[in-house]
Amino acid sequence: MKQCPKCNQTYTDANLNFCLNDGELLTSMYDSSQRSYADDSPPTVMMNDARITNPVNWQQPVQPPAVWQNPQVMQYPISMSPNQTLAIVSLCLGLGSLTIGWCCYLGVLLSPAALITGFIALSQIKKDPQRNGGRGLAIGGIATGAVFVVGIILYFIVIILMVAGGSIQ
Repeated sequence: MKQCPKCNQTYTDANLNFCLNDGELLTSMYDSSQRSYADDSPPTVMMNDARITNPVNWQQPVQPPAVWQNPQVMQYPISMSPNQTLAIVSLCLGLGSLTIGWCCYLGVLLSPAALITGFIALSQIKKDPQRNGGRGLAIGGIATGAVFVVGIILYFIVIILMVAGGSIQ
């Protein structure tokens, strides 16, 4: 037996899971002498053989309407962005020489690389401006690399003057 917890209606049908009056989930009622906790889930249905597909008996596809056979595809303009790889590399190397270049004198390697890649990028941009871009980035890389070179030269001049000034006295 099953009972509705909302309206307390009892049902004797074992296959019924919901109350017919209000749609609540029915709970099982067992006598105190019965004490067996049965699973009230529906029984597992075993299927027969596997489904066999025979494409020979299939219907032929219906031809689509004439409108869809020759669709007019709208072409959107595609703008190709110019190649800016060397210019970006030059700027990154130049910024790297200014920021981390003072640590272990890494800028001695980064700033000449920034200058070289910047000048190569500028020459490529000058030859073919439609294909190559990033003139400002290349100039920025050259400028930051040059700032480091000037800074390191001034640093060594100051060190040499300090050493030379100390040895004269």
